[in-house]
Amino acid sequence: MKKMNHLLMAILSVWFVYAGCGKPEGKQENNTAIGKQTVKEITVAEIYLTAEGTTNKLTKQADGEFKALPQVEENVPVIIVDASKTFQTLEGFGAALTDAAAETYYKLPEAKRNEISDAYFDVQKGIGYTFFRTNLNSCDFSSGSYAYAEAGDTLLANFSIEHDRKFKIPFIKEAMAKSGAEFQLFASPWSPPAWMKTNNHMLQGGKLLPQYFQTWANYYVKFIEEYKKEGIPMWGLTVQNEPMAVQ
Repeated sequence: MKKMNHLLMAILSVWFVYAGCGKPEGKQENNTAIGKQTVKEITVAEIYLTAEGTTNKLTKQADGEFKALPQVEENVPVIIVDASKTFQTLEGFGAALTDAAAETYYKLPEAKRNEISDAYFDVQKGIGYTFFRTNLNSCDFSSGSYAYAEAGDTLLANFSIEHDRKFKIPFIKEAMAKSGAEFQLFASPWSPPAWMKTNNHMLQGGKLLPQYFQTWANYYVKFIEEYKKEGIPMWGLTVQNEPMAVQ
């Protein structure tokens, strides 16, 4: 829960800064020239609060006001935003579409599922998530360990994502339908199949055996191709989730 609270505070902090960099509806702004650029100087930021043990769930708070400050004491935290300089592009906000999320989702009545999908994925009715991650093979948010190829199938002739068709793929497609054209999905494996590893287990650490380096690389490609056949394009891929984890 502490990790969640820290994550929440980070999200709120980012939102506060972000809100101060755009133009909130009906908020004050001044235009300031910096070099050859004209930068909008925002004086008010909208603040929303979610807090454990309260009724605050993205609850609108009093607006925050940006003020010019004199030289501050060195022990006062200060965030300086230079709107004339830009760096990486923000791809989007989203969530993990894991087995656990999908299985739990489909245990709910249809009306409740619609309420949840609207709240998360619909741009007009909810927060409009558009950027997602899913698991390749089973993960720590799966109800059991599984892989897409059986032991010895080094050519991946019998590679199958049939497991995902029951819950996860329908769940991803619902998110796609609500998120629209901005939907982006990437995948991460928690472990290669047990038979490719030194400990013959998808948990408890272990390493990928050298003789399966190429098979594992081809495994990524097959996964992306099979999902594409399902009408789900894969925006990206990470080669491993938490590579130092041994649980």
